[in-house]
Amino acid sequence: MSLGLLRLHLHLAGCTSLKEKRRRLKPLISRLHREFNISVAEMDFQDSWQEALIACALISNDNGHTQRCLLEVVRWIETSWPDVTLVDDHLEIY
Repeated sequence: MSLGLLRLHLHLAGCTSLKEKRRRLKPLISRLHREFNISVAEMDFQDSWQEALIACALISNDNGHTQRCLLEVVRWIETSWPDVTLVDDHLEIY
């Protein structure tokens, strides 16, 4: 069994309120869950208007599959969400 945890530090330029930040993050989180069949949650910077830390988790029976899938999430965000800047990503496989 393989557990993968991907932490994504995001910058949302132009957000001027927490309400606007949530409005921009909610579709991203929903889409990640739907596209990649992973668990996704906002984990930190809840009070910051322009920053977010999102965690993605995936459990599978193959380490290689877990790593490929979560690395694809990083590439997908960089190409499909131009209004979100990926500041940092950290992948852990257990």
